[in-house]
Amino acid sequence: MCNSHSTIEGQYDEYREELIAAGMLIPSGVSGVYGLSGTFEGIIEAFERYISRQGAPLKPEVMRFPPILNRQTYLSTDHIETMPDLMGSIHTFKGSQREHITMVNKKEDGEDWTTELAPADVMMVPAACYPLYPTAANTVLPEEGRIVDLRAFVFRHEPSPDPARMQIFRQREFVRLGTPQQAKEHRDYWLKKGQEILKSVGLPVKAELANDPFFGRGGRVMAATQQEQELKFELVVPIASNEKLTAISSSNCHLDHFGKEFNITTQDGNHAHTACIGFGLERITLALLKTHGFDLKQWPDEVKAVLEL
Repeated sequence: MCNSHSTIEGQYDEYREELIAAGMLIPSGVSGVYGLSGTFEGIIEAFERYISRQGAPLKPEVMRFPPILNRQTYLSTDHIETMPDLMGSIHTFKGSQREHITMVNKKEDGEDWTTELAPADVMMVPAACYPLYPTAANTVLPEEGRIVDLRAFVFRHEPSPDPARMQIFRQREFVRLGTPQQAKEHRDYWLKKGQEILKSVGLPVKAELANDPFFGRGGRVMAATQQEQELKFELVVPIASNEKLTAISSSNCHLDHFGKEFNITTQDGNHAHTACIGFGLERITLALLKTHGFDLKQWPDEVKAVLEL
Protein backbone atom coordinates (compact mmCIF):
# COMPACT_ATOMS: atom_id res chain seq x y z
CA MET A 1 0.00 0.00 0.00
CA CYS A 2 1.31 3.46 -0.92
CA ASN A 3 2.16 5.94 1.78
CA SER A 4 -0.59 8.58 2.04
CA HIS A 5 1.85 11.35 1.21
CA SER A 6 2.62 9.65 -2.10
CA THR A 7 -0.92 10.45 -3.24
CA ILE A 8 -1.87 13.78 -4.73
CA GLU A 9 -4.16 14.46 -1.76
CA GLY A 10 -1.27 13.73 0.56
CA GLN A 11 0.91 16.19 -1.34
CA TYR A 12 -1.80 18.84 -0.96
CA ASP A 13 -1.96 18.20 2.79
CA GLU A 14 1.81 18.27 3.14
CA TYR A 15 2.34 21.57 1.34
CA ARG A 16 -0.62 23.19 3.09
CA GLU A 17 0.77 22.18 6.48
CA GLU A 18 4.20 23.54 5.51
CA LEU A 19 2.63 26.87 4.54
CA ILE A 20 0.67 27.06 7.78
CA ALA A 21 3.68 26.10 9.91
CA ALA A 22 5.72 28.81 8.18
CA GLY A 23 2.97 31.35 8.89
CA MET A 24 2.35 31.99 5.21
CA LEU A 25 -1.27 30.83 5.37
CA ILE A 26 -3.54 31.43 8.36
CA PRO A 27 -6.33 28.82 8.54
CA SER A 28 -9.89 30.02 9.03
CA GLY A 29 -11.59 26.73 9.82
CA VAL A 30 -13.16 26.65 6.35
CA SER A 31 -11.50 24.65 3.59
CA GLY A 32 -9.94 26.91 0.99
CA VAL A 33 -10.26 30.15 2.98
CA TYR A 34 -7.08 31.58 4.49
CA GLY A 35 -5.57 34.67 5.98
CA LEU A 36 -2.22 35.66 4.47
CA SER A 37 1.01 36.71 6.14
CA GLY A 38 2.76 40.00 5.44
CA THR A 39 5.43 38.11 3.51
CA PHE A 40 2.82 36.40 1.32
CA GLU A 41 1.02 39.67 0.69
CA GLY A 42 4.32 41.40 -0.06
CA ILE A 43 5.07 38.89 -2.82
CA ILE A 44 1.65 39.51 -4.36
CA GLU A 45 2.23 43.27 -4.26
CA ALA A 46 5.67 42.92 -5.86
CA PHE A 47 4.35 40.66 -8.62
CA GLU A 48 1.46 43.05 -9.28
CA ARG A 49 3.86 45.96 -9.69
CA TYR A 50 5.81 43.85 -12.17
CA ILE A 51 2.61 43.05 -14.09
CA SER A 52 1.72 46.74 -14.16
CA ARG A 53 5.12 47.58 -15.63
CA GLN A 54 4.73 44.88 -18.27
CA GLY A 55 1.23 46.01 -19.23
CA ALA A 56 1.96 49.75 -19.25
CA PRO A 57 3.04 49.93 -22.94
CA LEU A 58 -0.51 48.90 -23.93
CA LYS A 59 -1.86 52.00 -22.16
CA PRO A 60 -4.84 50.16 -20.69
CA GLU A 61 -7.74 51.73 -18.85
CA VAL A 62 -7.41 50.80 -15.17
CA MET A 63 -10.47 49.67 -13.23
CA ARG A 64 -10.83 48.05 -9.81
CA PHE A 65 -14.07 46.43 -8.69
CA PRO A 66 -15.24 45.02 -5.34
CA PRO A 67 -15.81 41.26 -4.87
CA ILE A 68 -19.58 41.68 -5.16
CA LEU A 69 -21.63 42.09 -8.31
CA ASN A 70 -25.10 43.44 -9.06
CA ARG A 71 -27.45 40.44 -9.01
CA GLN A 72 -29.19 41.60 -12.18
CA THR A 73 -25.85 41.86 -13.93
CA TYR A 74 -25.05 38.31 -12.85
CA LEU A 75 -28.39 37.10 -14.22
CA SER A 76 -27.59 38.78 -17.55
CA THR A 77 -24.84 36.19 -18.01
CA ASP A 78 -25.22 32.44 -18.41
CA HIS A 79 -23.13 31.63 -15.32
CA ILE A 80 -26.11 30.17 -13.46
CA GLU A 81 -26.70 27.79 -16.39
CA THR A 82 -23.06 26.84 -16.98
CA MET A 83 -21.35 26.91 -13.56
CA PRO A 84 -24.04 26.84 -10.83
CA ASP A 85 -21.85 24.74 -8.54
CA LEU A 86 -19.28 27.56 -8.28
CA MET A 87 -21.61 30.50 -7.64
CA GLY A 88 -21.82 32.55 -4.46
CA SER A 89 -25.21 34.10 -3.74
CA ILE A 90 -25.37 36.62 -0.88
CA HIS A 91 -28.38 36.52 1.43
CA THR A 92 -29.31 38.75 4.36
CA PHE A 93 -32.06 39.31 6.91
CA LYS A 94 -34.91 41.57 5.72
CA GLY A 95 -37.63 40.54 8.15
CA SER A 96 -39.59 42.06 11.01
CA GLN A 97 -38.74 42.00 14.72
CA ARG A 98 -40.97 38.94 15.16
CA GLU A 99 -39.22 37.14 12.31
CA HIS A 100 -35.89 38.07 13.87
CA ILE A 101 -36.93 36.35 17.10
CA THR A 102 -37.91 33.27 15.10
CA MET A 103 -34.50 33.23 13.42
CA VAL A 104 -32.61 33.60 16.71
CA ASN A 105 -34.69 30.84 18.31
CA LYS A 106 -33.91 28.53 15.39
CA LYS A 107 -30.21 29.30 15.80
CA GLU A 108 -30.30 28.57 19.53
CA ASP A 109 -32.22 25.32 18.95
CA GLY A 110 -29.70 24.15 16.36
CA GLU A 111 -32.22 24.42 13.54
CA ASP A 112 -31.63 25.86 10.06
CA TRP A 113 -31.94 29.60 10.74
CA THR A 114 -30.92 30.49 7.16
CA THR A 115 -34.47 29.83 5.97
CA GLU A 116 -35.28 33.27 7.44
CA LEU A 117 -32.86 35.00 5.04
CA ALA A 118 -33.66 36.58 1.68
CA PRO A 119 -31.45 37.27 -1.37
CA ALA A 120 -29.51 40.53 -1.30
CA ASP A 121 -29.07 42.65 -4.40
CA VAL A 122 -25.55 41.29 -4.95
CA MET A 123 -23.69 38.12 -5.86
CA MET A 124 -20.05 37.18 -5.38
CA VAL A 125 -17.92 37.98 -8.43
CA PRO A 126 -17.17 34.74 -10.37
CA ALA A 127 -14.43 36.23 -12.60
CA ALA A 128 -12.62 39.57 -12.51
CA CYS A 129 -13.95 40.63 -15.91
CA TYR A 130 -17.65 40.19 -15.08
CA PRO A 131 -18.15 43.67 -13.53
CA LEU A 132 -16.58 45.28 -16.61
CA TYR A 133 -19.11 44.27 -19.25
CA PRO A 134 -22.18 46.07 -17.87
CA THR A 135 -20.15 49.31 -17.88
CA ALA A 136 -19.85 48.90 -21.66
CA ALA A 137 -23.43 47.71 -22.23
CA ASN A 138 -25.29 49.21 -25.19
CA THR A 139 -22.21 51.06 -26.43
CA VAL A 140 -20.29 51.15 -29.69
CA LEU A 141 -16.57 50.61 -29.24
CA PRO A 142 -14.01 52.96 -30.78
CA GLU A 143 -12.26 51.65 -33.88
CA GLU A 144 -9.22 50.60 -31.84
CA GLY A 145 -11.38 48.76 -29.32
CA ARG A 146 -10.61 48.89 -25.60
CA ILE A 147 -7.97 47.34 -23.35
CA VAL A 148 -8.79 47.30 -19.63
CA ASP A 149 -6.54 46.40 -16.68
CA LEU A 150 -8.64 44.75 -13.94
CA ARG A 151 -8.14 43.24 -10.52
CA ALA A 152 -10.79 41.75 -8.26
CA PHE A 153 -11.34 39.17 -5.56
CA VAL A 154 -13.13 36.21 -7.13
CA PHE A 155 -15.30 33.64 -5.34
CA ARG A 156 -15.71 30.02 -6.45
CA HIS A 157 -17.39 27.48 -4.22
CA GLU A 158 -14.98 24.57 -4.56
CA PRO A 159 -13.57 23.78 -1.10
CA SER A 160 -10.45 21.65 -1.41
CA PRO A 161 -7.44 20.46 0.60
CA ASP A 162 -5.27 21.83 -2.22
CA PRO A 163 -3.84 25.14 -0.91
CA ALA A 164 -3.84 26.48 -4.47
CA ARG A 165 -7.60 25.96 -4.83
CA MET A 166 -8.90 28.75 -2.66
CA GLN A 167 -12.56 29.70 -2.49
CA ILE A 168 -11.76 33.40 -2.66
CA PHE A 169 -8.69 34.76 -4.42
CA ARG A 170 -7.45 37.58 -6.63
CA GLN A 171 -7.30 37.72 -10.39
CA ARG A 172 -5.36 40.35 -12.33
CA GLU A 173 -6.64 40.61 -15.88
CA PHE A 174 -6.04 42.49 -19.11
CA VAL A 175 -9.24 42.40 -21.18
CA ARG A 176 -9.65 43.36 -24.82
CA LEU A 177 -12.99 44.36 -26.32
CA GLY A 178 -13.04 44.76 -30.09
CA THR A 179 -13.20 42.95 -33.40
CA PRO A 180 -12.57 39.19 -33.72
CA GLN A 181 -9.05 39.92 -34.96
CA GLN A 182 -8.28 42.34 -32.12
CA ALA A 183 -9.51 39.85 -29.52
CA LYS A 184 -7.52 36.95 -30.94
CA GLU A 185 -4.37 39.05 -31.28
CA HIS A 186 -4.75 40.09 -27.64
CA ARG A 187 -5.12 36.49 -26.49
CA ASP A 188 -2.15 35.31 -28.53
CA TYR A 189 0.02 38.23 -27.41
CA TRP A 190 -0.65 37.57 -23.73
CA LEU A 191 -0.28 33.81 -24.06
CA LYS A 192 3.32 34.42 -25.15
CA LYS A 193 3.88 37.40 -22.85
CA GLY A 194 2.48 35.56 -19.86
CA GLN A 195 4.95 32.73 -20.31
CA GLU A 196 7.82 35.22 -20.56
CA ILE A 197 6.70 37.00 -17.38
CA LEU A 198 6.33 33.82 -15.33
CA LYS A 199 9.55 32.26 -16.59
CA SER A 200 11.41 35.47 -15.74
CA VAL A 201 10.59 34.86 -12.06
CA GLY A 202 11.86 31.30 -12.23
CA LEU A 203 8.60 29.40 -12.73
CA PRO A 204 8.82 26.47 -15.20
CA VAL A 205 5.45 27.11 -16.82
CA LYS A 206 4.12 25.48 -19.93
CA ALA A 207 1.01 26.21 -21.98
CA GLU A 208 -1.79 23.65 -22.17
CA LEU A 209 -5.05 23.69 -24.10
CA ALA A 210 -7.86 23.79 -21.53
CA ASN A 211 -11.56 24.31 -20.97
CA ASP A 212 -13.73 25.93 -18.33
CA PRO A 213 -15.40 23.68 -15.72
CA PHE A 214 -18.87 23.81 -17.27
CA PHE A 215 -21.55 21.97 -15.30
CA GLY A 216 -23.53 18.89 -16.26
CA ARG A 217 -24.09 16.97 -19.48
CA GLY A 218 -24.45 20.12 -21.57
CA GLY A 219 -21.29 21.43 -19.98
CA ARG A 220 -19.30 18.51 -21.35
CA VAL A 221 -20.39 19.50 -24.86
CA MET A 222 -19.46 23.13 -24.24
CA ALA A 223 -16.06 22.11 -22.86
CA ALA A 224 -15.38 19.94 -25.90
CA THR A 225 -16.35 22.78 -28.23
CA GLN A 226 -14.12 25.20 -26.32
CA GLN A 227 -11.17 22.86 -26.74
CA GLU A 228 -11.91 22.15 -30.42
CA GLN A 229 -11.86 25.89 -31.15
CA GLU A 230 -8.74 26.37 -29.00
CA LEU A 231 -10.34 29.23 -27.07
CA LYS A 232 -8.63 28.69 -23.71
CA PHE A 233 -5.02 28.04 -22.79
CA GLU A 234 -3.65 27.68 -19.27
CA LEU A 235 -0.12 28.22 -18.06
CA VAL A 236 0.57 25.40 -15.62
CA VAL A 237 3.33 24.70 -13.10
CA PRO A 238 3.99 22.26 -10.23
CA ILE A 239 2.84 23.64 -6.87
CA ALA A 240 1.72 21.05 -4.32
CA SER A 241 2.04 18.16 -6.75
CA ASN A 242 4.51 17.32 -9.49
CA GLU A 243 2.04 14.85 -11.00
CA LYS A 244 -0.96 17.18 -11.19
CA LEU A 245 0.11 20.61 -12.43
CA THR A 246 -1.75 23.76 -11.39
CA ALA A 247 -2.94 26.56 -13.66
CA ILE A 248 -1.61 29.93 -12.50
CA SER A 249 -2.66 31.93 -15.56
CA SER A 250 -5.08 31.53 -18.44
CA SER A 251 -5.57 33.22 -21.82
CA ASN A 252 -9.09 33.08 -23.18
CA CYS A 253 -11.11 34.06 -26.24
CA HIS A 254 -14.80 34.51 -25.42
CA LEU A 255 -15.84 35.11 -29.05
CA ASP A 256 -18.93 37.41 -29.06
CA HIS A 257 -20.40 35.81 -25.93
CA PHE A 258 -20.28 38.92 -23.73
CA GLY A 259 -20.78 41.24 -26.68
CA LYS A 260 -24.18 39.64 -27.25
CA GLU A 261 -25.13 39.41 -23.57
CA PHE A 262 -24.45 43.11 -22.99
CA ASN A 263 -25.06 44.47 -26.51
CA ILE A 264 -21.53 45.76 -26.99
CA THR A 265 -20.87 46.45 -30.68
CA THR A 266 -17.99 47.42 -32.96
CA GLN A 267 -17.93 50.14 -35.59
CA ASP A 268 -19.29 47.73 -38.23
CA GLY A 269 -22.40 47.03 -36.13
CA ASN A 270 -21.42 43.50 -35.14
CA HIS A 271 -21.28 42.30 -31.57
CA ALA A 272 -17.86 42.79 -30.01
CA HIS A 273 -15.52 39.90 -29.32
CA THR A 274 -13.62 39.80 -26.04
CA ALA A 275 -10.45 38.11 -24.81
CA CYS A 276 -8.44 38.20 -21.61
CA ILE A 277 -5.33 37.10 -19.78
CA GLY A 278 -5.84 36.28 -16.13
CA PHE A 279 -3.10 35.90 -13.51
CA GLY A 280 -4.03 34.06 -10.31
CA LEU A 281 -2.11 36.12 -7.74
CA GLU A 282 -2.33 33.74 -4.79
CA ARG A 283 -1.47 30.74 -6.96
CA ILE A 284 1.54 32.50 -8.46
CA THR A 285 2.75 33.34 -4.96
CA LEU A 286 2.30 29.72 -3.84
CA ALA A 287 4.29 28.60 -6.89
CA LEU A 288 7.07 31.07 -6.12
CA LEU A 289 7.28 29.87 -2.51
CA LYS A 290 7.32 26.23 -3.63
CA THR A 291 10.00 26.88 -6.24
CA HIS A 292 12.28 29.25 -4.33
CA GLY A 293 11.53 28.52 -0.67
CA PHE A 294 10.00 30.43 2.24
CA ASP A 295 13.08 32.61 2.94
CA LEU A 296 12.97 35.45 0.41
CA LYS A 297 16.57 36.36 1.20
CA GLN A 298 17.61 33.02 -0.32
CA TRP A 299 15.67 33.52 -3.56
CA PRO A 300 17.78 33.77 -6.76
CA ASP A 301 19.19 37.26 -7.28
CA GLU A 302 17.70 37.49 -10.78
CA VAL A 303 14.21 36.78 -9.41
CA LYS A 304 14.58 39.36 -6.66
CA ALA A 305 15.80 41.86 -9.23
CA VAL A 306 12.81 41.29 -11.52
CA LEU A 307 10.35 41.62 -8.63
CA GLU A 308 12.33 44.45 -7.04
CA LEU A 309 12.28 42.68 -3.68
